[in-house]
Amino acid sequence: MCGISGWIDFQRDLTREQHAIDAMCDTMSCRGPDARGTWVAPHAALGHRRLAIIDLPGGTQPMATPDGDVAIVYSGEAYNFTELRDELRRRGHRFTTDSDTEVVLHGYLEWGPEVAEHLNGMFAFAIWDTRTEQLLLIRDRMGIKPLYYYPTEHGVLFGSEPKAVLANPLAEKVVDANGLRELFAPVKTPRHAVWAGMREVEPGTIVTVDRTGLHEHTYWQLGAVEHTDDQQATVQRVRELLDDIVARQLISDVPRCVLLSGGLDSSAITALAGLELSRSGEQVRSFAVDFLGQAENFVPDEMRGTPDTPYVHDVAKHVGSQHQDIVLDPETLADPAVRRAAVQARDFPMGLGDMDQSLYLLFKAIREHSTVALSGESADEVFGGYKWFHDPEVRAADTFPWLAAVRSQQGQQPSLLEPGVRDALDLETYVADGYRDAIASVPTLDGEGDFDRRMREISYLHLTRFVRILLDRKDRMSMAVGLEVRVPFCDHRLVEYVFNAPWALKTFDGREKSLLRHATADTLPQSVVDRVKSPYPSTQDPKYAAALQRQVAELASTGSEALSLLDGEWLRGALRQDAGRIDTPTRYAFERALDMAAWFEIHRPTVKL
Repeated sequence: MCGISGWIDFQRDLTREQHAIDAMCDTMSCRGPDARGTWVAPHAALGHRRLAIIDLPGGTQPMATPDGDVAIVYSGEAYNFTELRDELRRRGHRFTTDSDTEVVLHGYLEWGPEVAEHLNGMFAFAIWDTRTEQLLLIRDRMGIKPLYYYPTEHGVLFGSEPKAVLANPLAEKVVDANGLRELFAPVKTPRHAVWAGMREVEPGTIVTVDRTGLHEHTYWQLGAVEHTDDQQATVQRVRELLDDIVARQLISDVPRCVLLSGGLDSSAITALAGLELSRSGEQVRSFAVDFLGQAENFVPDEMRGTPDTPYVHDVAKHVGSQHQDIVLDPETLADPAVRRAAVQARDFPMGLGDMDQSLYLLFKAIREHSTVALSGESADEVFGGYKWFHDPEVRAADTFPWLAAVRSQQGQQPSLLEPGVRDALDLETYVADGYRDAIASVPTLDGEGDFDRRMREISYLHLTRFVRILLDRKDRMSMAVGLEVRVPFCDHRLVEYVFNAPWALKTFDGREKSLLRHATADTLPQSVVDRVKSPYPSTQDPKYAAALQRQVAELASTGSEALSLLDGEWLRGALRQDAGRIDTPTRYAFERALDMAAWFEIHRPTVKL
């Protein structure tokens, strides 16, 4: 896992611009704390920060062919690189390292851009071919690893994160109306990167840059095919896939662990990892986040009916993992330095509040023991685990399901935006247009009934819109501390297979995630098998919300450009609330205000409405 950056310019001599590629590369030192390298030619400059995972001495980047004609910078993991290396050897290729980067480079020499179709993994990489003066930007199928680019007059800038691109003097730090819409609308529009002029490489896509311009090619997308397996065969196939996926994703030359929440998803990954590692006499290591006093003082709410900790400990005992709870207190969660670190990691001020801070702190603690972690992320999107998948009112809503679910639970929330900004952005229309575009791209299956088609639409929205928000968050928070997080449930083989299973199969036992539960029940304690879905935990300690209120009051007294975008009258009213009784919408507003202020302080953007 690494950070990549680069600059292509067909008019400029980039051998004289070493300082610029160095600056771009150095913005991502956290992504790659183990090594730094650059490769510069007249019209191409590539930068790389390395987090060494496979072949520690041999995977140095940028990596080029012996004649220097082709160079690559690569971030991620190809879980099938050993099979590909064997195939390429049979085709006459010779290797000098044991790294997957060299396999991808030789794969390009053999197959050209189609190398992407041969890879199983999470990846974002760039290949510069001097012979054709062509750059390829290639991203994995599900968008696990990020990749951004910024077209210029004579070429392009690119990087794993926006901050790498913005470090180049050609990139302007401008956020226009559409950028603000992306900040304040709880959706992720394909290709949009918030910053004016910057784009995100779409998952499953190859962007080609040459003297004729930029060209985009989709090499993978979800398709609709008939599912012919019966219930037993489907459950068996899910288990077969998971066994293979977990075994592949445990391959590492550095210490690895599992993220455990006590839910079905992470518990299944922990149990399967434990089984796989036990074959070689190893013990799986697991980590969980907890909040001081939360297990003893937990109060059920609309989203979370049970605390995580008892189930975490049930799984750890059942699996026999070497387990550690990372316990956080409200003062640490509310620490402005922690918030700033989380906002800086995301390059984005509109996150998930304390859940961002706690995730960052969890990963920071884990990094003291492990370099690789397996996560249960994305199982809800793949198997249909969220409560709103099963709510008839939400399913019928003419908008993104997660937005309909929030409205159903909490009612229409007041806008946080200053009235003039709110009217100019017209977020309601922006979201509606995005929803229509998303629905128009859903693949169809001949003969599919109205209900199954609607459930296919909802699944598609989650797998192509919602999950990308969570994957981006997981990547940024983990890489900010040099931790590689792998997501087994995003293996494209599993996603394709389960996406096409009828909804009746996905809920055959009358519950959420039936296929996953029955595929892994033999590895789990009964308490977890029976547990109802509970999201990532959030602190319930009122001291956290009170700390936010004090920080926003201080922010309002000292001033911040970010506050000019927010409804000052509403915010002043919120500051008068009893510090011990701050409701969820108000706490959310405080977090957004503080995130925005941190973002403005870090990036100092120019806002153009």
